[in-house]
Amino acid sequence: MERVTIDGSYGEGGGQILRSSLALSTLTGKPLKIFNIRAGRKNPGLRPQHLTAVRAAASICNAKVEGAKVNSTDLNFEPQNLQGGNFIFDISADQPSAGSGTLVFQTVFPALLFAQQSSFIRIIRCGTHVPFSPPYDYIARVFLPMVQTMGAKGDLILVKAGWFPRGGGEIEASIHPVNQPLKPINLTERGSLKRIWVLSALSNLKRSIAVRQANQAVNRLLKMGFRQSEIEVDIREIPSPSTGTVVFIAAEFENVIAGFSSLGELGKPAEKVADEAVEDFAEYWRTDAPIDKHLADQLVLFMALANGKSVIKTNALTQHTLTHIWVIERFLPARFEVQGNLGEPATITVEGLGFLRQN
Repeated sequence: MERVTIDGSYGEGGGQILRSSLALSTLTGKPLKIFNIRAGRKNPGLRPQHLTAVRAAASICNAKVEGAKVNSTDLNFEPQNLQGGNFIFDISADQPSAGSGTLVFQTVFPALLFAQQSSFIRIIRCGTHVPFSPPYDYIARVFLPMVQTMGAKGDLILVKAGWFPRGGGEIEASIHPVNQPLKPINLTERGSLKRIWVLSALSNLKRSIAVRQANQAVNRLLKMGFRQSEIEVDIREIPSPSTGTVVFIAAEFENVIAGFSSLGELGKPAEKVADEAVEDFAEYWRTDAPIDKHLADQLVLFMALANGKSVIKTNALTQHTLTHIWVIERFLPARFEVQGNLGEPATITVEGLGFLRQN
């Protein structure tokens, strides 16, 4: 197959281009050359968590890899044979890291959907609730339920939390192959609100902190006009070798689930953690768009693979989403139409390919 060459400095110039390119190379079987990796970052090149993504992608397709080392800004990746099975990915294999386990999961998930056998994955010594990546709760309660409506079958279990900066978390995933193309989606309306689920969770801290977070979140939601009967609260203490807190809000509607989160950090009051999650939700709520800005970025690949036309409306178009679309169009003959401006509500349309691998 013809090699796909990707400039890693495109758009934000971050790790997403690498992960998206690896996912698509593994999925399609097309060789990848990527240069200027993370050129837009303070410390450019591959970091330990990115190396884990490279090795994870390579292990599921027996890829030939050149340039897989810390600080490398160039990578050659040649997939061979995609195969499901049992895998362990260690984020801290090179050095201790709270690198995101959920991002590694999302790197291998699309391709393993099209393998010939089911897969079981353990991602160990990782971050599960860390900045600049989707927390475990978002993947398990928003992303996976939404792609399951398209026919993508996967489950994610939190064994232990990994908080920034220490990490030490572990997640387990089961991925079941599809035997027919994914179904397209048309998500331009939310439908009526079913419930707002508020999770306030922590590890190795006083439970009272989680209670304060939950109370603040609920009080803010009540002031927004929601009824107590619409709000469900879950306070949890999660096993972990590290210390941290999270507030996660899942807004469940007839047609869609949207998610919003904030992480605690040293010196940040519990009430501020809750405020940040609620304010993220409030920004979404002020529009009529069903798809939150993070989910749009995560759905576009599955829309391109689906059999037929998909349309989604997101509350805010992000550079992440535009960058992901750019990478997808380098690998697949799908062409997206985006109506809207950065930071504003936007409609994203694509005629999906009805993708199935010829194994």
